[in-house]
Amino acid sequence: MTDTLTIRRPDDWHLHLRDGEMLKGVLPETARDFARAIIMPNLVPPIVTAAEAAAYRDRILAALPEGMDFQPLMTLYLTESTDPQDVAAAHADGLITAVKLYPAGATTNSASGVRDLDNIQKVLEKMAEIGCPLCIHGEVTTDTVDIFDREAVFIETVLDPLRRRLPELRVVSEHITTKNGVDYVKSANRNLAATITTHHLMINRNHILVGGIKPHYYCLPVAKREVHRLALRVAATSGDSRFFLGTDSAPHTDPNKESACGCAGVFSATNTMACLAHVFEQEGALDQLEGFTSLHGPAYYGLPVNVGTLTLKKHTHPIKFPARIETGEGPVTVFDPGLDIYWSVE
Repeated sequence: MTDTLTIRRPDDWHLHLRDGEMLKGVLPETARDFARAIIMPNLVPPIVTAAEAAAYRDRILAALPEGMDFQPLMTLYLTESTDPQDVAAAHADGLITAVKLYPAGATTNSASGVRDLDNIQKVLEKMAEIGCPLCIHGEVTTDTVDIFDREAVFIETVLDPLRRRLPELRVVSEHITTKNGVDYVKSANRNLAATITTHHLMINRNHILVGGIKPHYYCLPVAKREVHRLALRVAATSGDSRFFLGTDSAPHTDPNKESACGCAGVFSATNTMACLAHVFEQEGALDQLEGFTSLHGPAYYGLPVNVGTLTLKKHTHPIKFPARIETGEGPVTVFDPGLDIYWSVE
């Protein structure tokens, strides 16, 4: 039985750091294990220009504790007034790694998102031309579509037509949660990849609703049926390079989660690597963990793999992770996998 595993230092290809005191509180939880992360731009106001991305990057680096090594990979928040030339210049300068598409109203701070893809066609054409990836929150927001069906409907009505119209556009379907999402990525022969979160590999919708509402499991896209969770696990542990880790770790203070209209988001930065070791061991695929966390993402984004390494160790007793971390904005609850985890990062 394997009790230690050393892999290339991982990256997180979908991360929320927020800003201000929250940023200062949560950044060390990611930088402890991860060398790089794609930083989500849905602040208030959102990061929509190259100048704003540069300023946000500087705030992240200023908040990084001394002695920690971490590179934020910046993104722009795509709006219907985004300037294609601003995107092209920011990408050419290496300031941004991708552009993020939020359908308006899809998730936290997405009110400024896109309502009509026709209005961003010129930006998408420029991105296809220069090879800048588009990261997509893949859900429709139509009131008539059930929340558990929004990903499948998005694939059929938005994503597939977009990719047929612009086959050269490099797309990352972020935080997929369904077998539909897995099957669609597997059907593509180029220019499509997907991130999968830690929590969607470990929970289904019963965790949110059975025995009382559990607000700290509520996220968007919402967790689905067990059949979908199992499909995600097969994809993540398969060695298929089109699937890689994007934690979507999303901090909210406990009062904002535990309210009459609680915020969507699971904060998993603290214990993601230990939880993933548990999942991959369960699936008999520890040898595929490095690919999922450390190799597939850099390959798709055209970046070098990290030079450093990370070692995981399996213990004979369960590891106790902190129930929450304290930030200047208030306490943030850490993802509870709901079972004993025996792995830790050394």
